[in-house]
Amino acid sequence: MSLPNATAATLVRRSPACRVGALVLVTLLSACGTTEAPRQAVPLASVAREPLAAQTSRSPTLQQLTDEAAALAPLANSELGKRFLRATDALPTVGARIAHRDDNTREFFSPAEAAAMPEDRRKKLTAIKLDEYRYYYTKYGSPLAYLRALDLASRHGVTDVKGVRILDFGYGSIGHLRLLASLGAHVVGIDPDSYLDALYSQSNDQGAVAPARNVYRGHPGSVSLAHGRWPTNPAIATQVAATGPYQLIISKNTLKRGYLKPERRAAKNQLIDLGVSDDVFLKTVHASLAPGGLLLIYNLAPKQAPADKPYLPHADARSPFSVKQFARANLEVIAFNTEDHEFIRNMGLALRWDRNEKGEIVNDLDSNLFALYTVVRRGN
Repeated sequence: MSLPNATAATLVRRSPACRVGALVLVTLLSACGTTEAPRQAVPLASVAREPLAAQTSRSPTLQQLTDEAAALAPLANSELGKRFLRATDALPTVGARIAHRDDNTREFFSPAEAAAMPEDRRKKLTAIKLDEYRYYYTKYGSPLAYLRALDLASRHGVTDVKGVRILDFGYGSIGHLRLLASLGAHVVGIDPDSYLDALYSQSNDQGAVAPARNVYRGHPGSVSLAHGRWPTNPAIATQVAATGPYQLIISKNTLKRGYLKPERRAAKNQLIDLGVSDDVFLKTVHASLAPGGLLLIYNLAPKQAPADKPYLPHADARSPFSVKQFARANLEVIAFNTEDHEFIRNMGLALRWDRNEKGEIVNDLDSNLFALYTVVRRGN
């Protein structure tokens, strides 16, 4: 994604608004508290699992992901979604790593980037230890929240990702990228956040990913990351073009009308500037898609603030592009600003987004969690 102030805008886009179990995104919830009786959680079916040798010695983070996959299993309505969840059993343990932060600019640097700086600049950096939890959850929450986007992609033709090329615009976490790659996909993640660039700076963070052998035994998939502005950064534009064309481009909680076209005044660092006009951006999307390929925009949002309170750009989850704009780019609209509130609230219950770390109910998802999605297909 392309932002005028990449780090600040990304933090606003997906930073925690409150603690509700696992890390909750600001694009999910903007306030804590509930005034109504809580919804009843959906029944959690038992999940038959193929035993793994390392299952009994999984780290707390990997066990949390496994537990979340089991909780989400009853909601998966496609074979792709079910395999995506099952693949969590094969995620590898990851050691802690160090990133360096400039406390003034809030920008992050890898150890190699910090070492290359002049000594006076390097001394001003703070070393931050990032453990396995941060590797998979970053600042933005469970990577398994991509389940719904994959179910929708499957509904519209992407039923198997073996050999499929996928681009994630504003990826936010490597977790779901690795899961898709372990099912045979070749995935490119784009994000301007320097935190992610520093976190995923080791050589084995990218490249081939071993198959999740409990659900997939084909050729390995791969993960590639690009940090910066797309399509305005020439190097990233070249990388994306060289890896494509893509059968699927996903944008989750990034391409929002509130970020690109706010209806009320908002701070600049809460907005997204694509760096190009809407028409140029959509033409670039069209050129990046294979014929018949899908662009899937999936956005979560809290309720909008009242008129006498500061406007919340992240609370406007509508597509920033109109049906006419998609048509001009030869992108056929299949679904447009389609409501998905019930599903995302059930997902929120399964992932305990309504609760804090003590298990106390702190948010009413019925009144403060919404989802909209748009799906378009490239013509010939």
